[in-house]
Amino acid sequence: MSKLDIKAKRDCLWDLISLGEVMLRLDPGDGRISTTRDFRAWEGGGEYNVARGLRRCFGLDTAIVTALADNPVGRLVEDLMLQGGVSQKYVRWLPYDGVGRTVRNGLNFTERGFGIRAAVGCSDRGHTAVAQLKPGEIDWQQIFVKDRTRWFHTGGIFCALSETTPQVAQEAMQAAKKAGAIVSYDLNYRASLWKSIGGKAKAQEVNRCLAPYVDVMLGNEEDFTAALGFSVAGIDEQHSRLESAGFKKMIEAVVKEYPSMAVIATTLRTAKTATRNDWGALCYHDGRFYEAPVREDLEIYDRVGGGDSFASGLIYGLLSGKDPQWSVECGAAHGALAMTTPGDTTMATLAEVQQAMTSRTARIER
Repeated sequence: MSKLDIKAKRDCLWDLISLGEVMLRLDPGDGRISTTRDFRAWEGGGEYNVARGLRRCFGLDTAIVTALADNPVGRLVEDLMLQGGVSQKYVRWLPYDGVGRTVRNGLNFTERGFGIRAAVGCSDRGHTAVAQLKPGEIDWQQIFVKDRTRWFHTGGIFCALSETTPQVAQEAMQAAKKAGAIVSYDLNYRASLWKSIGGKAKAQEVNRCLAPYVDVMLGNEEDFTAALGFSVAGIDEQHSRLESAGFKKMIEAVVKEYPSMAVIATTLRTAKTATRNDWGALCYHDGRFYEAPVREDLEIYDRVGGGDSFASGLIYGLLSGKDPQWSVECGAAHGALAMTTPGDTTMATLAEVQQAMTSRTARIER
């Protein structure tokens, strides 16, 4: 019997709740951050992107737990989220002091890269509203018991924002587990977020504290090494990581230390250039490995959010009662499609995902 005991949809208001920051992404398009005169605005955030993908592409009922400063920038983020369809029932709005001395909204400047020029991100998110969340401020009893939620998702980006955000995440994970919701966590290691507060050592301290509460762990090989302290032997950067027995052994070591984890999943990316990657995925589920076929030389338009879209496709499969093989292939297809459009979030449809799972061509659909 699978350790992943997912609640039925009946009597549950939410298929998934995410906890994390939603930033305003400012995108210079084909230009560069340092030289552009025009930016396009999107909303995005690692944990939020998963909820949005499940809502927009897969039609599930999702909500975001976050906080925003109540000013025009916050209201722009709100307006963008309304288009995404993720419920804002649990968004906390904090009074703005006029200049952002005490509370502000996060900004994320991201350029896509091209060819040998890698993508570049520059975050401006210190002292943001969500970073100031503290234990006891969110009514998790309302979310998990009264409203009822099937799945809870958060990750290492949220937990790197302040000293209190890991405490909020732990409080939420404990409440979710007690109520019978599945808990997923994306390690999503970002060196820039951890370097001023202790670097990898602090990331490992935080993530190892939270790992025992996780049912579904997500992350790539860097995440497991930097954020959990597990090493991966035998990785050959010139070949698909699906061929590496070392990566599978690392996953087995993670499960041995954290037996509560029923699923561990990762994207497998070889970045040949910023715009051409080999792309696949691997999923461990209750003692067995499942692999999505590698898409060689996948053309990338905007790689940001590809991993989040993989996560939402995988979670959709599991929530829908699909088998692990179908779920990992759904995640890989959704992630691939998300990287063909601009912005952090998916613009794919379920029909397109299903087509990508079965077809390797881009033949026109009329």
